[in-house]
Amino acid sequence: MDFAFDARTEELRAKLLAFMDEYVYPAEAVAHEQRERLASPWETVPVVEELKAEARRQGLWNLFLPDSEYGAGLTNLQYAPLAEIMGRSPQLAPTVTNCAAPDTGNMEVLTQFGDEQQRKQWLEPLLAGEIRSAFAMTEPEVASSDATNITTHIARDGDEYVITGRKWYISGAMHPDCKIFIVMGKTDPDGEDIRRQQSMVLVPRDTPGVTVKRAMQVFGYEDHYHGGHAEVIFDDARVPVSNLVGEEGGGFAIAQARLGPGRIHHCMRLIGMAERAIDLMCQRAVSRTAFGKALAQQGVVHNWIADARVTVEQLRLLVLKTAWLMDTVGNKGAHTEIQAIKIATPRAVVEILDRAIQLHGAGGVSQDFPLAELYAGARTLMIADGPDEVHQRSLARRELKKYL
Repeated sequence: MDFAFDARTEELRAKLLAFMDEYVYPAEAVAHEQRERLASPWETVPVVEELKAEARRQGLWNLFLPDSEYGAGLTNLQYAPLAEIMGRSPQLAPTVTNCAAPDTGNMEVLTQFGDEQQRKQWLEPLLAGEIRSAFAMTEPEVASSDATNITTHIARDGDEYVITGRKWYISGAMHPDCKIFIVMGKTDPDGEDIRRQQSMVLVPRDTPGVTVKRAMQVFGYEDHYHGGHAEVIFDDARVPVSNLVGEEGGGFAIAQARLGPGRIHHCMRLIGMAERAIDLMCQRAVSRTAFGKALAQQGVVHNWIADARVTVEQLRLLVLKTAWLMDTVGNKGAHTEIQAIKIATPRAVVEILDRAIQLHGAGGVSQDFPLAELYAGARTLMIADGPDEVHQRSLARRELKKYL
């Protein structure tokens, strides 16, 4: 394993770091101010469009997509340090570089499983940043940690599929530019193989029978930059059979193919969030005095900062190993490591952010620092893309299998 950055990665890192310093960090406060003046909180603030244009001009666009025909053609190992940098400003940086979920995963699905017409109609405008998309899988009526539980029905009626069901926490669905849903439901609910009951279909947002009912909050945040998280109702929504993604019964496999890269991308960005927290902790520690001496001279603060640095270095190596394995032996070969980082990274970053909040006192929970929002995002990732307990269960069974 060699984790040294190659020449292309070094070049992109340098450009991205400069882009963050010159454009992204200064735009954070500007974006908040502009959002307060919008008629709708879901509209895109002007500074985001300005940054998107600049990112495209600099070639910092679609860096996530390994398919060189459509994206930057980077390996997971090359993309990891770039995603980490973008994670330092997770609301803005991924969005303005067209590397934000759920669009990233949806573009990967269309690249791998979409047909020529689907790619032309939906993938191309997504790659250009002209539209947004949503992935409709999670449901409120069942334990969605087990994807075989989903109850949304996709019934064939002649040349159409009829979709009926209720989804929630559908990321991106509140954004006015969200034009397409990738919907997972059951085409064969009574099939013997529970992992072949599901399929995925493309459902345009303006399809009759599709209702975006309400925005769902996450720890009180609405996540405007990523298009929010919505409850969506499908009431006999009809789409052509040609809107099927892949094959009937292939939905579960497509979901797993989509979620593997998504999980490592989240972990890459989480490391960047932890680095931002350490930076803010150090700035705070040297600038504040309590009980006659700087916080930087307090022993407990030393422990927090030292522990955070050790943790980040450990996590980074595990994520890089996982990226290397995905590149060399594929996602299935890296299954154990993908689960390991999904368990370890959000949990550890939540602890780092918690201490950073503590060090900032009242400021840590306020809107004047990004820590509270970072904390909410990191804590949510202990649930999203499979809760910790599901990954622990699978990982333990894999370990025990060697002894049974």
